[in-house]
Amino acid sequence: MSTQEEELKNKVPEVEELPLDTKSDEAEAEAEAVANEFDLLQEELTQLKEKYARVHADFENIKKRLEREKYTAVEYANEKFAKDMIPVMDSLQGAMNSAKMDTNPEDLFAKLKEGIELTHKQLLNSLEKHGVTMVAHDEPFDPNIHNAIQSVESDTVESGQIVQTFQTGYKYKERPLREAMVVVAN
Repeated sequence: MSTQEEELKNKVPEVEELPLDTKSDEAEAEAEAVANEFDLLQEELTQLKEKYARVHADFENIKKRLEREKYTAVEYANEKFAKDMIPVMDSLQGAMNSAKMDTNPEDLFAKLKEGIELTHKQLLNSLEKHGVTMVAHDEPFDPNIHNAIQSVESDTVESGQIVQTFQTGYKYKERPLREAMVVVAN
């Protein structure tokens, strides 16, 4: 042997060879540990799949419930408005019933007029409560909410101002429901 080989032999410790039984026991223990870990992972995967299925089912149930609630909300969106119109209908019914009574025509006319005015006021209040307002007649002409059906010369009113209203206009919040039909000064 050369000196280099001897030096290497001295530097590298000798590895003891283990008996074959020890190696197989270690391999079996390692295989058993891997099998146990695999079983744990399989169990965890099964639990996660079940949890996912429950969460997905809950999501689908919530989605269906929200869809039903949305449909119900749209279906009954005008319920408050309808409830506010019932007293107006009662007032009109009262006016019709009073017209059938045998009373002095002058008294009847005065009561009917008063009843109609109160019913009109009640109806306007109910509409305003729900965002429906009359288009103002004392504003300058606005083509978004007024429909000019005629223009006239006027000495008393400035050009572009409304002189007369033929039909009242209404808007819902800021959106016109019906334009006011007006006469505008030149």
